[in-house]
Amino acid sequence: MSDAQDPSKDVEDWVTGDEPATGPQLSYLRTLAREAGEEVPPDLTKAEASRMIDRLQGASPRTAGNGKPDSGSAEDGAGGG
Repeated sequence: MSDAQDPSKDVEDWVTGDEPATGPQLSYLRTLAREAGEEVPPDLTKAEASRMIDRLQGASPRTAGNGKPDSGSAEDGAGGG
């Protein structure tokens, strides 16, 4: 798929990336962080939460290599990408 057809955007290009993280993002992120023995920093933005989700998914034995489940890393925080 060409870049013009790819609906996903780089987190840095999100118009709402510096808004507070959404409830679904934080919920999923807390689950991943708990499994990784990490803590979720307070006051994350949508973009920061998305990057942390991506990082923790890559490190999680449950999600690494299995494709990405609904991660909450879409711009609206509802998943997809």
